[in-house]
Amino acid sequence: MCCGIYAYCLQTVTEDNPELLNSFTAPALHVLESAMLSPVSSMDYILLKTLVAGTVWNLKDIIPSKSQAEIINAILKILSEVLEVDAGEIVIQMKEAETQRLKAAAETEEIRENANGDNLIEDDEMEEIPHKRKVRRKTFISDLLPPTDKELREAIALLTAQQTALEIIVNMCCSEDPSDDEWEELSSSDESDAFMENSFSECGGQLLSPLCLSHEVHTAFTNYLIPKKIFEKTAFPNSIAVDLCSRSPTWKSLVRKMNTIQCRALVCLQSLVSLLDVDHLGGAAALQTLAQHLSQLLFSQPDFAKHVDFLEAISSALRALLQTMASKNISQCMTPDQLMTLCTAGIHSTNTGVRVNVVSILGITGSVLAKEDGTLETLKTIGCFLLEVATKDPSLVVAGEALDALFDVFADGKEAERASIQIKLLSALKEFQPVFKTKIRKEGRGKYSPDQLCVLDNVKMNLRRFVAYQETVEKRLTT
Repeated sequence: MCCGIYAYCLQTVTEDNPELLNSFTAPALHVLESAMLSPVSSMDYILLKTLVAGTVWNLKDIIPSKSQAEIINAILKILSEVLEVDAGEIVIQMKEAETQRLKAAAETEEIRENANGDNLIEDDEMEEIPHKRKVRRKTFISDLLPPTDKELREAIALLTAQQTALEIIVNMCCSEDPSDDEWEELSSSDESDAFMENSFSECGGQLLSPLCLSHEVHTAFTNYLIPKKIFEKTAFPNSIAVDLCSRSPTWKSLVRKMNTIQCRALVCLQSLVSLLDVDHLGGAAALQTLAQHLSQLLFSQPDFAKHVDFLEAISSALRALLQTMASKNISQCMTPDQLMTLCTAGIHSTNTGVRVNVVSILGITGSVLAKEDGTLETLKTIGCFLLEVATKDPSLVVAGEALDALFDVFADGKEAERASIQIKLLSALKEFQPVFKTKIRKEGRGKYSPDQLCVLDNVKMNLRRFVAYQETVEKRLTT
C-alpha cells in the first residue's frame, strides 16, 4: 500500500525535526486528522492510521493548545484499538485463508490442465503410446505471474501497526534530559567534584529529570486502558501462530515480528511503571501479580540469556517494577536463588544494558534485604557479586552502577554492617578508589557521553563519601 509507505516516511521525518514543523500548514493537519478518523478497518488501513497518529504526535507542538486534549484523545483511541486486536489469532486466520486460497487455485489449475490435456496429444499418432505415459505439462500465463500474498501482507500490516503503536506510547513517556551543552565543559578531574556536589544538592539528590506524562496523556492512558493492553502484549506470542509461521519460508519472518512486539511491550511497561502512581497501576496486589508474571516469563525459558533483546527488555521492566515496589514497601516475589540466577546469567551478556539492569536489580533487592533480619549470608553473596562487577567489568557505566548498588545495599541496617565487615568491603573499595578515578580520567571523554560522564563523576563523589562512612562503621564494630 503506497499510502502506508508515504505515511511511514512522514512519521520518520517529523520526529525531532523542529525546522520541518514550521512548514506544516493548517490544511495539511486537517488531512492527517481526516485520515485518523476514517472508519475503514482493513489491516493496511489500521497501519496507515497508526502511522498518521504517530505523525500527529510528532506535530503536537504546533497544534493549538485548545485542541491538544482532543487530538491526544484521538491518538490514544487509535493506539488502543490497534492493541486490542489479538495478533496471534489474526496470523492464524490469515495463514489458514492463504492455505485455502492456494488449495482452491491449485484445484482450478488442475481442472484447467485436464480440460486442455487432450490438445497435447494427436489421436492418430499417439494411439499406441502406453496409457500411463506422462504428458508434457502445459505452461499457463498464471505460472509466470508473482504469487498473490494478500494474507501475508495483511498479517504484516497488523504486526507492524502494533509495534508502531507501542513505540509511539514509549515516545509519549518523554524525558527531559540535560542537553549535551550543559555538560560539555564538565571534566573528570578533581576540580569537578565541587561542581558535582553543588549540582547534586540543588537537584535534591537527582541529577537527571524523571520521565513525565502530561495530564492529557495520563487521562487518555487511563480512559483507554492502555496499561492493561500493554500488559497483555508482554505475553509470549501465540504458540500455534509461531509454529505455523516457522514451517513456512514466506511467513517465517513474522515470528521475529511477534517477538519484537513482546519486547516493545516490556519497554512500554517499564515506562508506565516508572510514571504512573501505584493506584493507577492497580494497587499493591496488581504490582505483585505483575512481578510474578515477569518472573514466570523469564524463568519459563531455560535459555533466556541467549535472547538478548528479550533479556534487556524484561530486565528493564523488572528493574523499574522492583524499584517502585521497594519505594512503596511492597513485598517482592523473587527468591534469592532466582535473583542470583538472573544476575549470574545477565552479567555475562555482551549487552551493556542487560548488565546495568541486573546490577541495579541486585542493588534494589539487596537494599530491601538489608533492613530485614536473617539475611546476612544473602547480603554477603550480593556484596561479593557487586564488588566483582565493580572492579572487573570492562564498562565504566556497569562498574558505576555496581558501585551505586553497593552504596544502596550497605548504606544502612545491622545485617548489612556485619556483612560489610565480613566481606572486607572497606579495604576493597579503598584499593579500587584510585583505579576508578584514573579510569574515568583516561577513558571518559573518548568512550562515554556527557550524560554518562556526569553520572560517573557523581559515583566517584559518592564513593569517597561511602568510604568515609564505612570507616566509621568498621571502627565502631571492631572496637
